[in-house]
Amino acid sequence: MATAQPTTRPTAAPRTTAPARPAAPAPAAPPSVPAPGGPTSAPTLIGSVQRALRLLEAVSDHPGGAPAKQLAREAGLPLPTAYHLLRTLTHEGYLHREQGVFVLGSAAGRLGRGGAGQARRSTITEAMERWRDTLGAAVYFAVYRDGEVELTALAESIEHPAVEEWADLRETAHAHAIGQCLLSQLDTRTRQDHLDRHPVEALTTYTVRDGSSLLERLAAIERMETVFERQEYALGTVCAAIPVTIGQTATVLAISLPLDQEYRLEATIERLRGEIAEVARSLMFSISI
Repeated sequence: MATAQPTTRPTAAPRTTAPARPAAPAPAAPPSVPAPGGPTSAPTLIGSVQRALRLLEAVSDHPGGAPAKQLAREAGLPLPTAYHLLRTLTHEGYLHREQGVFVLGSAAGRLGRGGAGQARRSTITEAMERWRDTLGAAVYFAVYRDGEVELTALAESIEHPAVEEWADLRETAHAHAIGQCLLSQLDTRTRQDHLDRHPVEALTTYTVRDGSSLLERLAAIERMETVFERQEYALGTVCAAIPVTIGQTATVLAISLPLDQEYRLEATIERLRGEIAEVARSLMFSISI
């Protein structure tokens, strides 16, 4: 028997190992940004604004004015800083310098008038909310401005919801008490211009059918007369509006009720008429904002 010869396998050539490359540095983690309102977040405050406000407060405490040194002391500011801020506030009109003292300027006065305006708007809102609750009806205040019906204020609640505005009030003045009351206060030319831009169209089976019929109805409404509307704008609702004399601007206060409370409509709108005088001045202001 022949002896098996050992098998010789070729030896693989030794691998050449490439020199190791230096590891790339790991990308830096993005800076941690606290979520808005999170426990570590803090408001960004502008120190110069804070200092300027403190100076304005100090000046307002002295109706007759105060010198820079006194204002710096009261505001807790170094005198050079106070001088810089006082010059800037004077340049912007928030302060005025006269005879060596600083007093509030015209720009600060405008801020004050804005605050007074907010107070008057608050008076209107509070009155309407009170009427809503005592009358048991949604209450509306609207004006005719720049050729359009504009609903300026509304007081409603879950118990006394407003009529859903399913069709634009500006384009459908012919179909709701607010619009009819406003149109009745306009002169003939302005009224016709409005109807040319917003033609009469039926929204429900109770809506006035055409422009001629509407004009006849509006002409029959006497000055300061209450306007009633029953399901002309929205089925299931009745409304009433009373004109409010405020300068030359056509304005109204109105209420709405569900159809099943129609029996309350006339008495409720007359109660509202009796309470208008208390906020007439605030209503006059509101038509200018």
